[in-house]
Amino acid sequence: MVKTKVTEMLGLEHPIFCGNMMNISYPSFAAACSNAGALGIMASVMYRKPEELREALTELKSLTNKPVAVNVNLFPMLKPIKQIDHVKVMLDEGVKIIETSGHQAPDKYIPLFKDHNVTWIHKCAGTRYAQKAASLGADIVEVVGWENGGATGRYDIGTLVLTPATIDAIDIPVVAGGGISDGRGVAAVLALGAQAALIGTRLMATQECPIHENLKQAFLKASIYDTMIIMRSLNATHRVWSNQAAQKVIELENSKSNQMEIFNAAAGAKSKMMYEEGNLDVGVVSVGQSVGLIHDIPSVKDMIERIMKEANTIIQNLSNK
Repeated sequence: MVKTKVTEMLGLEHPIFCGNMMNISYPSFAAACSNAGALGIMASVMYRKPEELREALTELKSLTNKPVAVNVNLFPMLKPIKQIDHVKVMLDEGVKIIETSGHQAPDKYIPLFKDHNVTWIHKCAGTRYAQKAASLGADIVEVVGWENGGATGRYDIGTLVLTPATIDAIDIPVVAGGGISDGRGVAAVLALGAQAALIGTRLMATQECPIHENLKQAFLKASIYDTMIIMRSLNATHRVWSNQAAQKVIELENSKSNQMEIFNAAAGAKSKMMYEEGNLDVGVVSVGQSVGLIHDIPSVKDMIERIMKEANTIIQNLSNK
């Protein structure tokens, strides 16, 4: 069993964070991840009204008594929600681990986090952003390299370089993500000095993941070359699965279409339609390069146990040499 500063801080069985994903990380999925010994992270941005979020948190608490986090999304949105109201609901409902992610640090929420003894985790895609979060009082920072699905940041720095650079730059625990789908990836980032691994794409091809079977089967067939970067022209780079919708976004960018038209083409509502109906080209879906390492659709518990068994074997073999 691998123990780290982060597993001890959060009371986790395994040094794995299960990535927060829009229209996927519902209470049932986050709970499945936590019940498997990892850190499940529920997405709050899917709930437009505070009372809807409160109901989701009640459901989450009914499904697991293991450590679980809730994400506060600070990325630009076509239809913004009043985040402060969501944060207050989380605190009122006793959420003790909050992950923030986006283009900015959550300055105005930090005093609330501290007053309520919340463990604050900030997710970002660059060392300078990790330094900012650490200076503001973050307890843990997650950094994701260029291989990552979803937001990749501006600098195209891979996980192998970004992880140690960030560890050298700050004095709080670092969790590393981007391209991790098995025990080899977990062992690798632990060797780099990370205190846990962040896994997202691999979790999409699990039995509990609430996306259409058509998409899961497509991921089984995908290779490491089947992703692409979109929205670079808007300084909002995202790595997504290469399908017709993603190609359309690139065409709009190349033709210098207006910003709103591009954002509409990549809207989360279209991704949600894909997840629910199985039309593989109706929207874009955030997927990392590790999609090419997916070969089956296990339960979340079986996947995490397999990953940690492989990671433990690698670590033991290295220590015996």
